[in-house]
Amino acid sequence: MKFGRYLISFLALAAVMCPLSTTTVAEDDGLYVPLFTYRTGPFAPGGSKIANGVVAYFEMISKRDGGIEGRKLTWEECEFGYKTDRGVECYERLKGKGSLISNPNSTGLTYKLIPKARVDEIPVLSMGYGMSGAADGRWFPWVFNFPTSYWSQASAFIQYVGDEMGGLENLKGKKIGLIFLESGYGREPIKLFEALGERFGYEFKHWAIPAKQMADQRSQWRKIVRYDPDYMFMWGWGVMNPTAVSRAAEFGYPMDRFIGVWWSGDELDTKPAGIKAKGYRAGTFHAPGAFAGVHKEILKYTYNGDMEVAREHNYGDVLWSRGVFNAMLIAEGARNAILKFGGKITGKEMRWGLEHINMTDERLEELGAKGFGKPFKVTCSDHEGNGPVLFQEWDGEKWVIISDWVEPMREIVRPMLEQAAATEAEKWNYTMRDDCT
Repeated sequence: MKFGRYLISFLALAAVMCPLSTTTVAEDDGLYVPLFTYRTGPFAPGGSKIANGVVAYFEMISKRDGGIEGRKLTWEECEFGYKTDRGVECYERLKGKGSLISNPNSTGLTYKLIPKARVDEIPVLSMGYGMSGAADGRWFPWVFNFPTSYWSQASAFIQYVGDEMGGLENLKGKKIGLIFLESGYGREPIKLFEALGERFGYEFKHWAIPAKQMADQRSQWRKIVRYDPDYMFMWGWGVMNPTAVSRAAEFGYPMDRFIGVWWSGDELDTKPAGIKAKGYRAGTFHAPGAFAGVHKEILKYTYNGDMEVAREHNYGDVLWSRGVFNAMLIAEGARNAILKFGGKITGKEMRWGLEHINMTDERLEELGAKGFGKPFKVTCSDHEGNGPVLFQEWDGEKWVIISDWVEPMREIVRPMLEQAAATEAEKWNYTMRDDCT
């Protein structure tokens, strides 16, 4: 499958790549949020959807509420094409404007910003991605990966398939495979899957997909089929995802035993294969679709009730909803900081706001997000929230939820996260903070 076939059409893509508006001038007491986006490059389709969702939420609260707690919200997109060096350039260029937060949408860029965050006192939100060890806020006070980390998600995968087999004890002797994008992002869950394999007795094997092979993968899938794993997981992004789904169908691998990370569960990943992708599954930390009050408010205020315009900007698609969820959490952190400190919010105060996010059922309902996400709580020491994971399935036309919320294996994963955090912190000569109670 060539990359061009992955794109919908030139006109539709133009609509996706162009946000409705971007605010660039901050008021003295306003809130400035830089947006590191990639509407160009090989990952543009997914990156554009996420960006459109973020902007849609910011537009909505700006028009409906005048911003956040009476403060005007200012945002500015900086296009980096998913190239880490260009992302760092964006960060350096915009940080002097009063950046409250960095939202990289890239594991590679996240790693580059981690040491800068400590010096510049600008928190990094890598929502559900990035360095799993950043979950330990004692070692990494400036980095957040709530509502849950890659390692916690991976443990939920094992819990889910164990439940399907009738219990975790039935994993013994089974074979589990992973196909992943050859990158820091793709390699992130391997250590966790290996550790759980030793604990539960399953055999684990993985196959890397180099960027140049994303649109082919036949050699890897021949090996996968010969290995015949009982379950197959995917940590993919961009054109790798629909190619993998199509190859799985082509080589006869059962779709209902093929499960993708939450970056491999958008309509972009399944529509190219159509009905052949039926049964393919993916993890997620929010429900698919546009059904909640917050979605209706966005349709009303951001898109002026025009569903055609809304759909041109991916309204209701999984990654668009991911962007909405992302923006909602940024706004929640800013709100906490404003209510605590007042005045002009600094990056350090924004960090406090993020560390005091408490998404209860009541708060989710107030935000119009009832049924959209699941409650989680962030603390000084716990920057991931250890949120649960949903599983969705492609029914040939759309994504549908097929599971209850699956809790990560916290008693196993948290000690591993703490050890990973200490190991990573040692590389940067960090010391553990002493203000977490």
